[in-house]
Amino acid sequence: QVQLVESGGGLVQAGGSLRLSCAASARTFSYAMAWFRQAPGKEREFVAAISWTGGSTYYADSVKGRFTISRDKAKNTVYLQMNSLKPEDTAVYYCAADRNPWRTVVTASADFGSWGQGTQVTVSS
Repeated sequence: QVQLVESGGGLVQAGGSLRLSCAASARTFSYAMAWFRQAPGKEREFVAAISWTGGSTYYADSVKGRFTISRDKAKNTVYLQMNSLKPEDTAVYYCAADRNPWRTVVTASADFGSWGQGTQVTVSS
């Protein structure tokens, strides 16, 4: 099982930006990756996903046009650039790796077998 460690969270004002990083303990170049988030009192929700090649991405409607997912295979790292942040983006953000290799974009949490511990993002109004 791949170990994932997120970083980059913090407190930011509305309209600001943050970049989250997800470092993997092993090579994840053949696995699709994704970011999810969970706000207090709410269920975990999908945010963004990227295919194993990095050529395909998919976003939740709530973040489309503001967030960008990318990956650096040489560094075994996935990023989430978050711009124009809103208070409703406040949540713990989790990185996840697909259970199976060589797939394109996957978005259901059940498809992911490895999860990070999460990083807190707080957006103040």
